[in-house]
Amino acid sequence: MLGRKWVFQMDNDPKHTSKLKNKIHFLEWPSQSPDLNPIEMLWIDLKRAIHMRRPKNMTELKQVCHEEWAKIPPQRCAGLIHSYRKRLVEFIAAKGGSTSY
Repeated sequence: MLGRKWVFQMDNDPKHTSKLKNKIHFLEWPSQSPDLNPIEMLWIDLKRAIHMRRPKNMTELKQVCHEEWAKIPPQRCAGLIHSYRKRLVEFIAAKGGSTSY
């Protein structure tokens, strides 16, 4: 691949592992760490918004998911990226434990 070395990030959930794991370089990452993964914060936002709307069936759930995801402002994503360093420092200080995030 043009001399590039790829590094993959996984959430360390056993059901997401592969037999090829020993042939691929993975980023060491604490399991189930929403403190470090900005997308997890967006999933929490989405779950709350969906819960508030109380969809009644799968069709409605799909529609609500699309609508609520589209409502997430770009500033929310930018803020999560901008605060990443602060979350990382706090996570290290907590020695991998819970943080305020």
